[in-house]
Amino acid sequence: MKQHILIIGAGFAGLWSALSAARLLDLNGRRDVDITLLAPQAELRIRPRFYEPEVHTMFAPLDALLDVVGVRFVQGSATLIDEQENSVGYTDAAGVARSLRYDRLVLATGSHLSRPAVPGLDRHAFDVDQIESATQLERHLQSLKDRPASAARNTVVVAGGGFTGIETATEMPQRLRAVLGEDTDIRVIVVDRGPQIAAVMGDQIRVPIIDASKHLGIEWIVGTGVASLDDKGVNLSDGSRIDAQTVIWTVGFRASALTEQLSSVRDAQGRLHVDANLKVFGQANVFAAGDVAYAATDDLGNFAAMSCQHAIALGRHAGNNVAADLLGLAPTPYRQPKYVTCLDLGAWGAVYSEGWDRQVKLVRQPAKELKTQINTQWIYPPVADRATALAAADPMIPVA
Repeated sequence: MKQHILIIGAGFAGLWSALSAARLLDLNGRRDVDITLLAPQAELRIRPRFYEPEVHTMFAPLDALLDVVGVRFVQGSATLIDEQENSVGYTDAAGVARSLRYDRLVLATGSHLSRPAVPGLDRHAFDVDQIESATQLERHLQSLKDRPASAARNTVVVAGGGFTGIETATEMPQRLRAVLGEDTDIRVIVVDRGPQIAAVMGDQIRVPIIDASKHLGIEWIVGTGVASLDDKGVNLSDGSRIDAQTVIWTVGFRASALTEQLSSVRDAQGRLHVDANLKVFGQANVFAAGDVAYAATDDLGNFAAMSCQHAIALGRHAGNNVAADLLGLAPTPYRQPKYVTCLDLGAWGAVYSEGWDRQVKLVRQPAKELKTQINTQWIYPPVADRATALAAADPMIPVA
């Protein structure tokens, strides 16, 4: 009877786990192990690009790629992990409850935007977390041209001044003017609880972010947060109010709730603690990759961020190591000492930095060209050619 590797999730970590597991099986001439990828769609959704327009095009079909490397795709949404029975319950595309057994499991179900109990948040805030919600935002922006002109119509409030908030806000002037006209008096405001502009990004990278914000006319209100929302705007925790017909929430991310079904240690964001080989502590048969894994990148105290930069490398290692564990081969410990940041800053350009302290290396157009290359080439899956795809899944390939 064949053994079975089950991977949950078709994001960056899940896809690369599947390819890497297939690679190791191929290198060892093993045909006695099946690989199954369970996910709602056979597509890689390019989440780092959801702040851009035309978001409904931001995905790559995976059917041909998975087929050529011998990975079986099962369409469905995982609902239950039974670690005693080595099984995963899921709901298929028709809404029928089913289950899959595994000998080894890779959990790669990603993260989601947190939506706290802020009054009016669920009803009145948009986000760019998923392709569906980002598409809703795009439709809303397009609809603004059909509304009566007003300051509120022309105002966008972005809640959160982290990576997603900054990229969303700096893209917004160009997106708004494309809908409302180049001469429209627009207003884009970032509301952030930090004590200064882009406080969470670090001192060096703050300088180009401030420069870009001034150039694009983006306002920052710091040291406060959103207290409540209604259909006409937002009330801030400092008692002030902003009238706006568009509010975008970008604050806080949390690992998939499936992590809570394992009797294992999790961090404050719900990520599972894993060892150097990405096996979940306390689990004999479960590995984790991507946004659900709290994984050390080096021996200096740095841990993988919730980013495709880390998810791709984590996937390559998890897939390799889950197959190695099943075959009795030596694993390849996960290490990713180089960390980079490439932040899109709209029409101003971009900023590229290296290191966890974000030392700026490129700004404006040179950084923008690099960001465009990353967003349109580097993070997309390989072509559906078996040799090319398996070679690309080598865990020793540096990502950054």
